[in-house]
Amino acid sequence: MRYFIHLAYNGANYCGWQTQPDLPTVQLTLEQALTTLLRKPTPIVGCGRTDTGVHASDFYAHFTSETEIETEKLTFKLNSFLPADIAIFEIFAVKENAHARFDAIARTYQYHVSDKRLPFKQGLYSRIYFQPDLSLMNEGAKLLMEYEDFTSFAKLHTQVKTNICHLSQALWEEREDEWIFTIRSNRFLRNMVRSVTGTLLDVGRGKLSMERLREIVEKKNRCAAGVSMPPQGLFLTRVEYPFDEIKM
Repeated sequence: MRYFIHLAYNGANYCGWQTQPDLPTVQLTLEQALTTLLRKPTPIVGCGRTDTGVHASDFYAHFTSETEIETEKLTFKLNSFLPADIAIFEIFAVKENAHARFDAIARTYQYHVSDKRLPFKQGLYSRIYFQPDLSLMNEGAKLLMEYEDFTSFAKLHTQVKTNICHLSQALWEEREDEWIFTIRSNRFLRNMVRSVTGTLLDVGRGKLSMERLREIVEKKNRCAAGVSMPPQGLFLTRVEYPFDEIKM
């Protein structure tokens, strides 16, 4: 049987989601816990990969088992076994061909920045040293939604077949002491959100005009865009599935 795991994690102590030799990752930590509790090697497949230091408040992975699992009992045991920076919300059975990565129909990320020292949010936002113009950044975000090819914001030399992404939301909001950028798409390119965020912050501080932003997108050249923001401000906040079709 195949099962989905719904989880969240603080990525500060991990070198990303995906297993890497001799490095702590969320995938490796979870696989080791499952292998111990189920008493057999249990590889898992995540809904995507997050980089070192990136967080996920909504994440899914799948694994298969030759025998039926008491999902509530396993959820409780995993939460008792795993470190405190990983939380399991739910484990549930899905159809045998359901796939945590390929069946996702949309993902939403948020990036948090502030121009203040926030001692209780250390590792959960990026510090900037200017006050950006929110209206200009939202004008730039709206401009980005006119496009589908995000080559200018993609990490170089990655093995992807296309740089086409269909954005359905791109919005900046001010909440208390933070500015938060929310972006939703059917898919994302490696490093795309952090690069888009850095470029829009350049718009918000007056370094980039709308005309220049449009040129950057249309150049389809990563070197033309702004800097990639640090990882700690980035959260994967929602992964959407056609649950009516994949759940048992």
